Amino acid sequence: MSGVDIDDDEENHPPLLLQTSLHTPKGTVWTALSHFIAGVIGSGVLSLAWSMAQLGWIAGPLCIILVAFFALVSGHLITNFHVYTNPDDGTTTTNHSYLQAVRNILGYKNGLACGCLVYFSLFKTGVVYVITSATCIRAIRQSNCYHEEGHEAACEYDDKYYMLMFGILQIFASQIPNIFHTKWLSIIAAVMSFTYSLIGIGLGLGQVIEQGKIEGSINGITTTNPIQKVWLVAQAIGDITFAMNFSLILLEIQSSLKTPPSQKTTMKKTTTIAVIITASFYLLCGGSGYAAFGDSTPGNLLTGFGFYEPYWLVDFGNACIVLHLVGGYQIYSQTLYAIVERWYAEKFPESLLIRDVQNLKVSLLPEFRVNPLRLCFRTTYVIFTMSVAMLFPYFNEVLAFAGSITFWPLTIYFPVEMYFVFKKIKRWTGKWILLRIYSTFCLIVSVFNLVGSLEGLIAKRFG
Repeated sequence: MSGVDIDDDEENHPPLLLQTSLHTPKGTVWTALSHFIAGVIGSGVLSLAWSMAQLGWIAGPLCIILVAFFALVSGHLITNFHVYTNPDDGTTTTNHSYLQAVRNILGYKNGLACGCLVYFSLFKTGVVYVITSATCIRAIRQSNCYHEEGHEAACEYDDKYYMLMFGILQIFASQIPNIFHTKWLSIIAAVMSFTYSLIGIGLGLGQVIEQGKIEGSINGITTTNPIQKVWLVAQAIGDITFAMNFSLILLEIQSSLKTPPSQKTTMKKTTTIAVIITASFYLLCGGSGYAAFGDSTPGNLLTGFGFYEPYWLVDFGNACIVLHLVGGYQIYSQTLYAIVERWYAEKFPESLLIRDVQNLKVSLLPEFRVNPLRLCFRTTYVIFTMSVAMLFPYFNEVLAFAGSITFWPLTIYFPVEMYFVFKKIKRWTGKWILLRIYSTFCLIVSVFNLVGSLEGLIAKRFG
């Protein structure tokens, strides 16, 4: 047949949807870095100049460095949990996902709470990526419009059409079976993230050189209402925590690494390199944007039209963002797909939904078979993220809310609690006290961020 091939050897025993255990891990530091950077340096980087503007020249960089350090500590803790030996019965389990690790180490109740947060975190990342991609596509049209008709022209377009375009693309991309098949997508996404970050940095530095001075102040922007300043600071910190929230994808990436050396060793090295690279880019991107615009810094550096010219470079930067988000959406979504589909396959092993339709595979893509569960669940998921994005299309406010509600529990609390159990840390020892202080401090900051982001979101939606 020209359109499809039939594998006669497997005709009587169609394979299950989830076959991750049959894949030989071949990942290296470089492929892990591409996955990491594709998933982390995303839409959050575009809001950092605005965050710096709210915090000022001292608190802004300090906050980025502090959040990066906290994320690095937690990342190193999480890499320990890939292989876990139960002290009660001596069984050893390989945790292929963050949620699986929490359930195995902390028990069912913690796993249930973590599951809700994990699903929400992965879902909100998808929503943010839909919003950001639509904003960037719209910015490309606006940039060309402003170039042709002048900067004062009424170049207004509806983001919903662009959200629909991105959603349709993701429906097709979501049929990629699992994260083992996304290496090429991650490499492209990582290259794009570097490209548009460098464009943002370059445009900001160019503006500073052209105007001959550095904008901004130590205290950040001034407001007539002190309470409003507090809310803006809270939103700014929430944006930063969103930009540095990567805990959920670490164990999935770690599962893709080859041995030797040990997956734990490679992942710790990768996490350290990736956080240093990410924090450096965040400081440069946030700092250059704030230095260029000061109190007038837009919420989104490349789509807020602080930069009008060269219009082709602004267009190219936004196109790179869209291309990156296509891959970034899949990095996070594939993690959620794996969790849900693995659960379904274990719960209903005889279900026809987890078997390939007539065991058919596309001749040009022999590894990509048509599967009912994958087709129905993933398509529904993409449509849902797109619908929520259309309902709340507010870039900075959604980023702040998303970052504040998940950063402490997923990046701080669960890794610390798992570490206590994993290493059998006794109460009131030095390490136990230090980690408790670390967790409590981050909780207080997260509550502060959550209140501020909710205020901003409600004001935007109903104000």
